[in-house]
Amino acid sequence: MRTEWRKITLLMVTAGTLFTAQQVQAQEQEIRENGMSPRIGIKAGLNLSNFYSDDVNDNNLKAGLNAGVYAKLPVTRGFSIQPELLYSNKGSKRSYDNAIFGEGEYRTNLHYIEMPVLGVINLAKNFNIHAGPYVSYLAGANITDLESDGSVEELAELNPENLNRFDYGVAAGFGIDLGPTTIGARYTLGMREVGKSGSLAGEAFRDNKNSNISLFIGIGF
Repeated sequence: MRTEWRKITLLMVTAGTLFTAQQVQAQEQEIRENGMSPRIGIKAGLNLSNFYSDDVNDNNLKAGLNAGVYAKLPVTRGFSIQPELLYSNKGSKRSYDNAIFGEGEYRTNLHYIEMPVLGVINLAKNFNIHAGPYVSYLAGANITDLESDGSVEELAELNPENLNRFDYGVAAGFGIDLGPTTIGARYTLGMREVGKSGSLAGEAFRDNKNSNISLFIGIGF
């Protein structure tokens, strides 16, 4: 009799273990399908940046790079918090064409370490919108000359201490999820002036603020 009860008990424990494992697997599958599992990833893309102010109306967008890492942290179904840490090349450009220097572009390059913290809303299974604040730190700045033959010459290395080291503003955009890959676009609007008083370079950029369009592709893990 004891042997029979042991067999029955063993069968019940085995069945319960298999059932529990199946339930856990089903819950994990549901979490993955509903996008409720945290995800980290890498991203990179193209910046199209410019300065804006009340006195400046420069429509010449300067191309630059953005690259970094991100984390997507689900809060509830359809809503996540997404912090990022990025390198972002911003600035502006102005074209010239004269008899002395020929044709080319003067480019102001601002090299930022940027951290956006975004709220992400999934409007559909593979489509989201996101918005939130950002802060950034100016790591370096220079002015280059891009000549018509494609050659680039550095004209001046700017002292970041003559500019505002910290920038802050708002960001908003959208993303399209294709499996682990995300493609999207974002607009960031700076709220602090690039330059500060006390130097020639600072005064030259004092009334300017950052405006930037980012096109990006990311891969999540």
